[in-house]
Parts: sequence; C-alpha cells; structure tokens
Amino acid sequence: MVLCIAVGTLYSCNGVKKEAREGTEQPAAAEPALTEKSTPDPLPEYMEKGKELYGQHCLVCHQATGGGVTGLNPPLKQTEYVVGDKERLISIIINGSNKGLEVNGMTYSNAMPGFPGLSNEDIAYVTSYIRNSFGNAADPVTASEVEAVRKKG
Repeated sequence: MVLCIAVGTLYSCNGVKKEAREGTEQPAAAEPALTEKSTPDPLPEYMEKGKELYGQHCLVCHQATGGGVTGLNPPLKQTEYVVGDKERLISIIINGSNKGLEVNGMTYSNAMPGFPGLSNEDIAYVTSYIRNSFGNAADPVTASEVEAVRKKG
C-alpha cells in the first residue's frame, strides 16, 4: 500500500511539473541536437609521420621548439633556408652539411650529418613537417621532389 502511494505521488509530481511547464507563456528552450563529439581535424599524414621522424632524427640538435642551439645548430623557425627553396633543404637533409650556415646574422658551425638512408617519402614527410611547424607555413615537399634532388647528386 505504501509503495502504491509513493508511486502514485511520484507519477502525479511528474505530471504536475509537466503541466506547469506546458501552461506557461514562455516557449520551452530548444534542446541542443545530439551530435557526435566534435574533434579537431586530424593532422595531414605528412605532419604526423614528419613529427615522428623529426623526433627520431632532428630533435636532439634542433630542439622541440625548432630553436636550435645558439652557435651550433641553426633554428628551423621562420628561416629562409627552411621556408624558401625546397631543394636546398632537401639537399641538406640528404647530404648533410659541414660548412657554417648563417641565419639571421649568426653563424652556426656544427656539422649536420646527412640522412641518405631515409626513403624519399620519409624525407618528404620530415621536410614538410619542418616547413609547417615552429611558426612556419610553406608548401609541403613531395617524394618526387626528393627523388629529383637525389638524382642531381
């Protein structure tokens, strides 16, 4: 009997609340449509793979921020040799460099090893990542562009 009264009271309370809400002059607020959880656009493949390769081959010398090491390893952020001529950057990554590189009036003298063993695709990924990270915004590099630089020597 007590259970019946409790259920009846609960039912009538819900009914009263509903009736009170329906009887008002203010329109009910529209409930937001249920949508899938919005997620940011995924990174392009070249950025994901390039970041991984950067971590494996470049991070120690050029740092997580792309700032390099003063006097030794040049910065990768907003520099002409990174965002300018693709061929120059590709060549440095394939062949390395043992001559000083001047960036923003400062000479960086640490020799950079080449990475000729990386595939054309991997070099395209890492150069594209560098060209589009650290505040840089430049066209990505393709594997065919890397292959063309390799053929030139």
